[in-house]
Amino acid sequence: MKILVAGSHGLIGHATTERLRELGHTVIPLVRSAAVLEGEIGWNPRPSRAAIDLAAMEGLDAVINVGGVSIGEKRWTMRHKRRLWDSRIASTEILVGALLQLQFPPKVLISASAVGYYGDRGDEVLTEESSAGAGFLAELCKRWEAMTASASEAGMRVVTIRSGIVLAEGKGILSQQTPLFRLCLGGRLGSGQQYVSWISL
Repeated sequence: MKILVAGSHGLIGHATTERLRELGHTVIPLVRSAAVLEGEIGWNPRPSRAAIDLAAMEGLDAVINVGGVSIGEKRWTMRHKRRLWDSRIASTEILVGALLQLQFPPKVLISASAVGYYGDRGDEVLTEESSAGAGFLAELCKRWEAMTASASEAGMRVVTIRSGIVLAEGKGILSQQTPLFRLCLGGRLGSGQQYVSWISL
């Protein structure tokens, strides 16, 4: 299959790209670089400067959208919240809009979301059918998922992945926490009583 991956340099995107290539698929990274390498497609997902190479996107079988600024790298200032919002919602809207302009759009769109969709619900057991919660993360995920609605309405199969924190050796959140524990400076976060939903890479 010919698969486009948005967010191919991130933790999940990089691992997904490597695995798909191992399985014999043709993977085309969608990159935000001025120097686009052979086999890549360039784009600018910023709302004010949106641009994407439509011609290069023809003939795709599937698209995997796992891009987005890391949630846990910086303090949640208003500026960083805007970056989180734009890197997910605005970019997904631009990507889906481009797919719908193709003469032969892909049959499948796999698009990331997160368990933040459910908000803080304490001991409540949550499933895919549970409603969205409240708060910034819940609103972010809700809007993020809504950006794929037009693809679904156009007949594309849309798969939404509500993942938890991704744990990987030497990467992501573990790469930030492990050095502290090795120096005996690690400890619980907040009260230590909150739930942390996670998956391994």
